[in-house]
Amino acid sequence: MSAAGRTAESRAARSRGGERSTGPLAAVWINGRRGTRIDWSDRGLQYGDGLFETMLVREHRVRVLEYHLDRLLAGCRVLGLPAPSRRALEREIAGIAARRRDGILKLMLTRGPGARGYRPTGAERCTRILSLQALPPVTTDPSLPVRVRMCATQLGCNPALAGLKTLNRLESVLARSEWRDPLVWEGLMRDTDENLISGTMSNLFIRRGSLILTPLLDRCGVAGVMRRRILETAADLGFEARERRIRWADLSKCDEAFMSNAIVGVKSVARIERGRQRIVLRQADAAAVLRARLHV
Repeated sequence: MSAAGRTAESRAARSRGGERSTGPLAAVWINGRRGTRIDWSDRGLQYGDGLFETMLVREHRVRVLEYHLDRLLAGCRVLGLPAPSRRALEREIAGIAARRRDGILKLMLTRGPGARGYRPTGAERCTRILSLQALPPVTTDPSLPVRVRMCATQLGCNPALAGLKTLNRLESVLARSEWRDPLVWEGLMRDTDENLISGTMSNLFIRRGSLILTPLLDRCGVAGVMRRRILETAADLGFEARERRIRWADLSKCDEAFMSNAIVGVKSVARIERGRQRIVLRQADAAAVLRARLHV
């Protein structure tokens, strides 16, 4: 293509979307406008000063949107972010979700551009980034149990940020970089006191009889929206759900283990690996009942 042709094509692309396309499966809005550029001084880029939500779109609507917004706005209060109103967020998210029957909608909220230095001035205006893309192709039966492994990377303890889904996810990045085996679905992460906390992208549950346990997230970890749904639903299904400290030894005593997040729903675990140690789990009853009740 000639230089003139490339220039014309570039102009046409800009006229369609305002910025160069991020690909056929993704669309991006920044502060309500189509685009892919943010200010270099944005505190989300400079310091990870912000929050995010990753949401499942089904039938043109976000599943459990109220749970996502509950967590997002609670995080805004902790970080002191001047968040948009809940109603404004609901309208914007609903309008974007309506563009795709099924997909993944991600919302990032940063403190916005600011002067150099960690201390916010209080004059910043939040940057709001929403992206909508297709669901990844499903290559196996989602109900099939998966393999997980123990990660060497540990989670630092910070009660002030425990439970929040902040933009600071370097621990998960390092942990997920530890393996390339496509047969390993997820990695378990511990805190510095050897307590199991979560997966790199999911929450952990174990079952003993009718008792369902999940790690206490009072010092670190992300309190997932699917985790909240499971905790709220367990009693209706005949289970008792508790949050408590969980260690490696507890895994060998459980009848069942499963992982959860907003995109995959509930994943049964068949095997947990830690170096040469293996824990094999053959039951998946609670996970199956939860998938049916929660429609995931």
